[in-house]
Amino acid sequence: MSQQQNPEASKMWSGRFREPLNYDFEQWQRSFPFDWRLLPQEVAASRAHARTIAAAGILTPDELDKMLRGLEAVGQRTDAWAHRISATSGQPEYTSSTQQIGAAIVASAPQAEDIHHYVELELTREVGGLALKLHTGRSRNEQIATDMRLFVRDAIDATLAGLHAWLNALISLAESAGDAVMPGYTHLQRAEPVLIAHWLLAYVAMLERDLSRFSDARIRMNFCPLGSGAIAGATLGFNRTIAAKALGFTAPTANSMDATSDRDFMLDFAQAASTLGLHISRFAEELTLYATAEFGFVDLPEAYSTGSSAMPQKKNPDLTELARGKSARLLGAATALATLIKGLPLAYNKDLQEGQEQIFDIADTLSGLLSVLPGFTRALTFRTARMQSAAETGYLNAMAAATYLSNKGLPFRKAHEVIGNAVRLGLDKGVELNDLPLSDLQKLSELFTEDFYPAISLARTVDCHDNPGGTARDRVEIVLQETRARLATRNSNLATSGVNPEDAHA
Repeated sequence: MSQQQNPEASKMWSGRFREPLNYDFEQWQRSFPFDWRLLPQEVAASRAHARTIAAAGILTPDELDKMLRGLEAVGQRTDAWAHRISATSGQPEYTSSTQQIGAAIVASAPQAEDIHHYVELELTREVGGLALKLHTGRSRNEQIATDMRLFVRDAIDATLAGLHAWLNALISLAESAGDAVMPGYTHLQRAEPVLIAHWLLAYVAMLERDLSRFSDARIRMNFCPLGSGAIAGATLGFNRTIAAKALGFTAPTANSMDATSDRDFMLDFAQAASTLGLHISRFAEELTLYATAEFGFVDLPEAYSTGSSAMPQKKNPDLTELARGKSARLLGAATALATLIKGLPLAYNKDLQEGQEQIFDIADTLSGLLSVLPGFTRALTFRTARMQSAAETGYLNAMAAATYLSNKGLPFRKAHEVIGNAVRLGLDKGVELNDLPLSDLQKLSELFTEDFYPAISLARTVDCHDNPGGTARDRVEIVLQETRARLATRNSNLATSGVNPEDAHA
């Protein structure tokens, strides 16, 4: 079968060729089995191009109207197949999976090389030979560059909405934690007490940086390649701003060679996603640890956990483990994309086709993660008594104790040494600093008086960190208010753009 010719309509490029494609090669190099997902973007870009060539006199007003209606019909193919699949299965439409719809679309057009060819074939069915005018003055090189920008832009918008939903959940959880205290760790050893809210706000700070990365990437990539041609620019005198404006781009791209070969915008998205994945993984790792019997700080919600098929007592942290694992997919996709691009000469090369699947996988992975993290976060329950007990043992007030001596005029380096000796004494006696007799402390330094004990209480130990960014209760309350206000402004901006963060992944 390797030399078999696949019966098909003419290729978009067939004029120069006389020998049919090797069948195995043709199927192997075909991108339609995955780039069918770009149908909405390809239709939108084609509609914008139709307006551009109409302005240049290539299409009459009637032809433009017919072309636009035809493209609209082609764009509805995914909905049509969802209806068909649902009718066949007897299930509601929303149960039709992306994979099912994609498989049906691809099977319906075995001759389509890629999404561009598919739209041309389907448009021909809708409007006849008029469809062949649509490719006037454009190349598939600029088409895929435009489609991918539109896809990445949509994926960024969905990610921003999902991040806002998760941030809302984290802030609400921090607010509900109130003044509850937990141990903070360095080197995975108990270090100092912190508010649970302060710990959660550390992840809020990470995610706010992620927001800025995605937002910055969106600004940088929002330029329209249409009108760039295959490499040197369009051969007709187009007004490129028509398509740019129609698609919501800031402006046309500045260089045709760069526009058709640039995938920096994909790399920016992938790298921002991989960094977000690292933050998700760190959050998941801590919760996985804190949910163990050894820590006992967190009760994982049953709705987001599973059991063991062998051990009846188990409640496994599947969500956090999978979230931790998904970060590997994001890192792997970003690395694959960077490796793909690094050695390519200008301008377009077929290698770039391989980058599409990386982007689709990143978008799907982020969508999945951000669909479950907000609800999971809201359902978390802290064992605050256990966390407070852990924060009150293990000499976590030693820093506050050294500060006590430092405030009495002892140089900090010496205060550090004195408290280190006090800790050693406590270890020998099996008691905390709070329980050491004053007489024993005064043997170490005459600066110890009765006011030492209230100075190292749990509340005072937390509140002595009374600086911007510290865990003192008043400071954390200020940060919560400021963060909530920032998020409300961002949520308002999203709502203005028609996106509800709470419904972003409904």
